[in-house]
Amino acid sequence: MDYLITLAMPSQPVRQVALPCGAYVVGRGSACALRLEDASVSELHAKLMLTPTEAWIEDLGSSNGTAVDSRPIAEATRLAPESVVTVGATVFRVQPRGAGRPAAAQSPAEPQRPAPEAARPAQPPAMPLQPSPEEAALREARRQAKEQLHAELVKRLDLKRLATSSLSAEELGRRVRETLQAILAEVSARRALPRGLEAQALLEELYDESVRLGPVERFLADDSVTEIMVNGPQRVYVERGGRLELTEQTFMDEASVMAVIERIVSPLGRRIDESQPYVDARLADGSRVNAIIPPLSLVGPCLTIRKFAKRVLTEEDFVRFGTWTHAMADFLRVCVRLRKNIVVAGGTGSGKTTLLNVLSGFIPATDRILTIEDAAELRLGQPHVVRLEARPPNIEGKGAVTIRDLVRNALRMRPDRIIVGECRGGESLDMLQAMNTGHDGSLTTVHANSPRDVVSRLETMVLMSGVELPSRAIREQIASAVDIIVQEARLADGSRRIVCVSEITGMEGQQIVMQDLFIFRQTGVDANGRVLGELTATGAMPSFYDTLAARGVELDPALFRPRGEA
Repeated sequence: MDYLITLAMPSQPVRQVALPCGAYVVGRGSACALRLEDASVSELHAKLMLTPTEAWIEDLGSSNGTAVDSRPIAEATRLAPESVVTVGATVFRVQPRGAGRPAAAQSPAEPQRPAPEAARPAQPPAMPLQPSPEEAALREARRQAKEQLHAELVKRLDLKRLATSSLSAEELGRRVRETLQAILAEVSARRALPRGLEAQALLEELYDESVRLGPVERFLADDSVTEIMVNGPQRVYVERGGRLELTEQTFMDEASVMAVIERIVSPLGRRIDESQPYVDARLADGSRVNAIIPPLSLVGPCLTIRKFAKRVLTEEDFVRFGTWTHAMADFLRVCVRLRKNIVVAGGTGSGKTTLLNVLSGFIPATDRILTIEDAAELRLGQPHVVRLEARPPNIEGKGAVTIRDLVRNALRMRPDRIIVGECRGGESLDMLQAMNTGHDGSLTTVHANSPRDVVSRLETMVLMSGVELPSRAIREQIASAVDIIVQEARLADGSRRIVCVSEITGMEGQQIVMQDLFIFRQTGVDANGRVLGELTATGAMPSFYDTLAARGVELDPALFRPRGEA
């Protein structure tokens, strides 16, 4: 049986390709059976497998990933006839040709092949392959009108000179808005504005791109958006509910994206150019920003903004979201109160910093707290908090102050608690030493995929400090310093959950010994693609439980009984 592949590539008409059953490499390379001449597609991007009864897609370690119905895939995924596959900026459908049954139907004579549950929701979201001709024409008319109006604005106002002058932001904005209103009034009087375009909407878009953050501005004001990703001027993605969405918003050109990036980094004393083509920064509200430009980026200037939550999440919010349970919250509160050293681990975007902020809220108001971060994100409500932030090098490459420098300095500031936003290098050794020399009750985060990986990561990062220590000595430091590891993950449906809470109990020979106290058990996926499961105790008791009474702390032993046990 043949399959019909319907392809939609950027700036190209939709085309269809008929393929017989077999295995095909999808990519930009000349050797690929299904070749996609799209810069966002890797040379060898994915593998498409077509059998007489079903179709499968598998990512081959591509740079931009492969998604099925807007969900990134990590392993071979079965395709339904209505599934939409995203490969870089190209989308396509795989449908049976001239057959009476769907390509994804299971043959009774063949063994059942399991597919990842989160990759096949009951009702995949509809995703049009390309806009209608009317929509495409309107978008093109809008783009051309914006370019012409912006050129006229630049002619009447020297924006670069005004931006670097002593004018206040309010005065600059007032002048730009007045000039835009005058230009649009003239265009409207001549009836030169294309049909279907609203003058006020164009004014706001041009105003945003001229003095604010362009198309990004509306997403910063949208509380449902948690992350904004600009992949060149024509592709703006956002994350809502843990899932990525391609928006209709675009920039006029690469210069507009560069102007927005410079508008963000310049007030912070940072720079971005060909000699320094990437930069980390933050917005006034604390949102984390990363920008990277050509020649390192092949798709044009890229901007990533992780938004700073306007409202600090609380323990009850985590319970409502399913991030943790009341039992786990009670246990971790006790751990913070008993000054246990806690490491929060997880992947990028798993919610480590948010969880660290909630755990920090359990620290008594009588303690002196020092926070150390690359970009200040933590918001603590205690009265005695000292916030320290690292500093990058200046234009001459000098003057950098690293996290490690700040950790060392913090030890001289009489801290009761030290909170490091993230350990990612040699500062891990200084953090472990601080935990082992009277600064217990400290908290930090680490990028790791499991509690056992945390130990390996810490050991590797200690070696990055340049101090030559034998592996056993490093492991002894870790076993003595770290008490609790809280593992957080972003699941397939975009939800962020604590998936494991482990305790380090000591060493046996050369190995660090740990036990899981709570784990997340997934039971399935509902009709909307949401992951089902629960956090449950393993039955193991923390090693310090017998000392709680002596410290005046009460903790119900039933918290550690697995569900169903009396």
